[in-house]
Parts: sequence; structure tokens; C-alpha cells
Amino acid sequence: MTQRDRDRLVVLKKALKKLIQQSQAAQELGISARQVKRLLRRLRREGDKAVVHGLRGRPSQRKRSRTEREKIIRILSQDVYRGFGPTLASEYLAKRHQVEIGREALRQILIEGGLWKARRHRVEAVHQWRPRRSCRGELVQWDTSEHDWLEDRGEKLYLIHMIDDATSELTARFVRHDSTEENMRLLGRYLERHGRPVAFYTDKASLFRTAPKVARDERNLPRDEREPLPPTQIGRALRELGVAWIAAHSPQAKGRIERSFGTAQDRLVKGLRLEKVKTVAQANRYLEEEFLPWWNQHLQVAPANPADAHRPLSEEHDLAATLSEVHTRQVANDYTVRFLGKLYRIAKPDVRPGLRGGTVRVELRLDGEVRMRFANHYVAIEPCLPQPKAVAPKPAPATGRKPATPGAAWRATQGGIARSDGTPLWKVSADRTRTRDVLD
Repeated sequence: MTQRDRDRLVVLKKALKKLIQQSQAAQELGISARQVKRLLRRLRREGDKAVVHGLRGRPSQRKRSRTEREKIIRILSQDVYRGFGPTLASEYLAKRHQVEIGREALRQILIEGGLWKARRHRVEAVHQWRPRRSCRGELVQWDTSEHDWLEDRGEKLYLIHMIDDATSELTARFVRHDSTEENMRLLGRYLERHGRPVAFYTDKASLFRTAPKVARDERNLPRDEREPLPPTQIGRALRELGVAWIAAHSPQAKGRIERSFGTAQDRLVKGLRLEKVKTVAQANRYLEEEFLPWWNQHLQVAPANPADAHRPLSEEHDLAATLSEVHTRQVANDYTVRFLGKLYRIAKPDVRPGLRGGTVRVELRLDGEVRMRFANHYVAIEPCLPQPKAVAPKPAPATGRKPATPGAAWRATQGGIARSDGTPLWKVSADRTRTRDVLD
């Protein structure tokens, strides 16, 4: 008998001894006067146990049989269900084994079978969460999770997430590399599906922010007085699209997407395990057909303001040009441009004043195509072979002979001017007399 039952018994005994009226007892117990009369009749007949519910201590009629409980434990003991919690396990029991059971009832069965350990909830410090944005598309959080998604069944994969701050609507993709190209591909998919959001909220990774390199003489200058850094390729693309970029100063600042990664690393990993996914194509297929529809159906919330802040793409937004690797190059005098070790010649019909020696915008697009633009006009280009460089002649190979000494060569060419007996020239006398016969 609980304390509540004892308190009810005290009130009923007062009413039974007519110390208080039955209407007053009904008011104190919070029940009707008719119920008080029934309890008094039962109190006269059964004594104090009249206040105890008749079903207390009896097994529930909805309790699972021992055979069914053992079947559930046997199913969830398989290796593919390793680490499944009661909520996820109840969903897969109904989906794959046609066993309908509530998560709380399943929790007790898992604890009984040693497959789940009850955790004691501790009172922690209350954290005041930042309120959601009011409109869909007002702020989208963007990040990448590095995790063992396939549990050593295949290659290493990365999961790129984009989650709307107002609704928790999720857009995601598995990729092999967390590169600018792969992030731009997902950005293009998001823009084509939803439009341009007001702002993206990311961390300070090198994909979104250029690493600062401060000269020694500028370290003491305030940040606003330093020379501005050039944007990254993604930063330039967001500027061309008119989308703001906001940097988070800590992982806790973008807690919504961090918590979404925690859910994905639990449920998504187990779903990929059950489907025996081994490749990136299979992982993306499961992500698009199973996980994202489940997420957007069960975890998506209604925004405070039903208006959509996404802006449509207009004719001036060329996604193929914006979502590309953009560089600038100078045109040579022969109307050629060198890019990535290759030489491209601008077609003659597209030659216009100011092109020679001017600067062109070179776009390496996601499909591998190279395009060039000059003064808001694209020019036709064709690859050409570079001119061969002049090669210096190789020196003659050594013959192994000893070169003649300069004295011997000089004596051989002078025809006896130098005396063979070695007499010095200043000691040799010469006849300086000139005669006509000699001159003629």
C-alpha cells in the first residue's frame, strides 16, 4: 500500500464514521460522490484493501509471452543489430521481421536479455540553445563528417551535410574526398532543388576561408587595417550568387549540424550495415531512398514563419560558370594563353581590341571543360602544341689525345722564325740593308 492509498483510506474512514459528509470526502479525494459510495461499500466488505487497485500485482494481459520474448532477443542478438537501441530496434523489427512492439516494452526485454544497459540520468547544467531562424532558407548550416561509414567493408567516405536552421531539412551526399569540387557539386544540387538561401553557416576550414599569412611588419596591425585576403573558390562562388557566408568560431556554435552528424553516425551506419553497402554508389542510393526521406519525415519541424526565404536562380546566374575553378591569365602577343601546363589559342573570329596583353577569366568546370571569358564574352579556344625550344649543341667527346703544347705549335706555324736551337730572338742579328733588287 502506497502513501497515497493510506491518505485515501483515512478520508474514507472519516466518511464511514460520518465524521465528514460524502460530498466533502469526494472533494478531498478529487473523485465523484458516486465513486465515494462505491468505495465505502467495498470498504465495509473487504476492509482496508479496498483502496488498492484490483489489478495491482497481476501480470498485464498485453505482456509478451516467454516464447515471443526469446524470439526477439534471438533476432537482436545477431551481429548486424549490434549496438541498436530500443527505438531503432523496434522500427527494424516491424519492418524486417513483422514484430510490432513499443520501444518501452522492447527496452525492458533488451535489459532482461543483457542487450541494453539502463543508464541513470543525471541532472546536468541547463544549456540555453540558440533559437531557430524563423524562415526556411534564412540560414543553412554546412559541414563534412569524417567517419568509418562502411565499417571497413569498403573505401573511406566523407558525408557532406547541409541542414536548414529553421526546419532541420537535410541535404547530404557521400563523397570520396572532402574537396572543393565535391562541395561545389553538392552546392549545385542544393541550389537547383531549393534556390539561393540568404546565408551559409560553416566552420573556418580552408575550403571556405583563406589561411591568413601575416607579414612580420603587419603582425601588430589591427585586423581591419591589414590587406584583405583573396576569397577561396567557394567564397568567390557564394559572392557571385549573392549568398552571405558566416563563420562559426567553435563546433558548439553550429550545434544543430553537429547533432545531426551524431544521429547519422548511429542510425545511418547501422542501416548501411544491414543493406551490406560496400561502394559509394550504393551508399548514396541508400542515403537518397531511405535515410533522407526518413529524416525529412520524422525530424523536420515546421518553421515559425511559413514564408520561404530562398531566392530563385535568374538568367544572370550561370551555375556551370560560377561553380567552377576560376583563375586569371594574361594573353600573349600571339593570342595564346597558358593554363595548367597546356597552351590554348584564341580563335581568330573572337579576336577583338584590347585582347592582346589583356586578362582573361579561365574557368575549369566540374565536367573538366575549360572556358575563357574576356569582357563578359566567352571566346572560342583550341589547344595547340607549344613551339619546341632551341637545344644547345652538345660538346664533342674527348678523344684521349694529349694536346700539343703552345710552343711547339707556334714554332711549326712560323716557318723558322723561331730558331730551332733555342736562341732568343733579341740575340739574332738581321740584315736591314734594302736594295732595289730586293724591293722589286
